[in-house]
Amino acid sequence: MKEKSQLEVLAANKLMRSTEEVTAFENALVALAENPHQEDLPNLHLILDDRCEQPEVMFGLIHFLESFEVSAQLKSFVKVVPELIIVASEWTIIIHNRVLNDEIACHVYRDILSLFNAQKPHFVRELLEQSATYHLNAKKVTIKLVQKF
Repeated sequence: MKEKSQLEVLAANKLMRSTEEVTAFENALVALAENPHQEDLPNLHLILDDRCEQPEVMFGLIHFLESFEVSAQLKSFVKVVPELIIVASEWTIIIHNRVLNDEIACHVYRDILSLFNAQKPHFVRELLEQSATYHLNAKKVTIKLVQKF
């Protein structure tokens, strides 16, 4: 089956309301993981949906997204976040928090958000950028305090 078809299978089964949908979703994800393509990243992010009945299975998609080079994955996330937050606000928060917890990824994330906001501002991206900046600054203060003692 072609990659495009695998993306369609993921989209069609993303709510995972039955064991058949779960199996189809997992099989499509495995097939995509065997031959990943960066150009699929925006569409892969848009598979996330808060209505999913099997969040532990959906975490497989999160792990797959994180298997890509960090800059490519984050550019795709930032690109689609205004659209993604409408149907997957919980998953958006999960991705955001996971990025904040990785210092290198957080720096890349803040830079990408800054670039996107300079080119095409969006209040969601601006909030995420402020959050990343605050997180990085708070981490610096904590490190300085720890070093004092």
